Amino acid sequence: MIAFLAAALMAAATSAGGILYAVHCSSCHGADLHGTTNGPSLQHTGAAAVDFMLRTGRMPLEVPDTEALPAPPQLTLQQIDAIVGYTLARGAGSGPPIPTVAHSDALERGRVLFDNNCQACHGALGTGATTGYGWIAPALHDVDATEVAEAVRFGPGIMPRFDARLISGNDLDALVAYVITLRHPPDIGGYSVESSGPVGEGLLAWIIGVGGGAIVMLLVGETLRAHKR
Repeated sequence: MIAFLAAALMAAATSAGGILYAVHCSSCHGADLHGTTNGPSLQHTGAAAVDFMLRTGRMPLEVPDTEALPAPPQLTLQQIDAIVGYTLARGAGSGPPIPTVAHSDALERGRVLFDNNCQACHGALGTGATTGYGWIAPALHDVDATEVAEAVRFGPGIMPRFDARLISGNDLDALVAYVITLRHPPDIGGYSVESSGPVGEGLLAWIIGVGGGAIVMLLVGETLRAHKR
């Protein structure tokens, strides 16, 4: 009886996922997940890739064949789960699964991993940057743990894919924990200079340096004139 109910629930979820896939995905990725001229095949992509693209709002695309950028999700978590289940049942299941992230206190190890593998594109503070050829490494301040782990495992866009041979499960937990620390709290005291990047920091340094130098020269000049009197 339990097995029958489980099978019925799975069939219902697959059916709902199929309807959602047909409405939101099939025009670009094809009814059989083999792709079209507007979108790549989803065969063998894995649950991590499908879940990541949907939960980060990169998919569905309003305009086919354009860069998928982060945005508020267009579907609910239940709808996303249904689509993921449907794609897995139709051939996407051999790729990376959705990672399970465990809490880690190994922030020092996470920083080393971030510096070696992520900083060059996402920046030392996770502020993001343009990586060339029109590709953008997004900021990491609003991502959650699952999104970070999924991106590491399947490599969206031009990002390299790091499987368990390159970044182990424990290292992945440490890396995710460190990335979460890069979130910036609201700047209650005013404008946050350290998160503004080199342009803002350079401008402030120029204003303080030139302004301070001008004040010093003015005071020295006034002192010399007072002595001459």
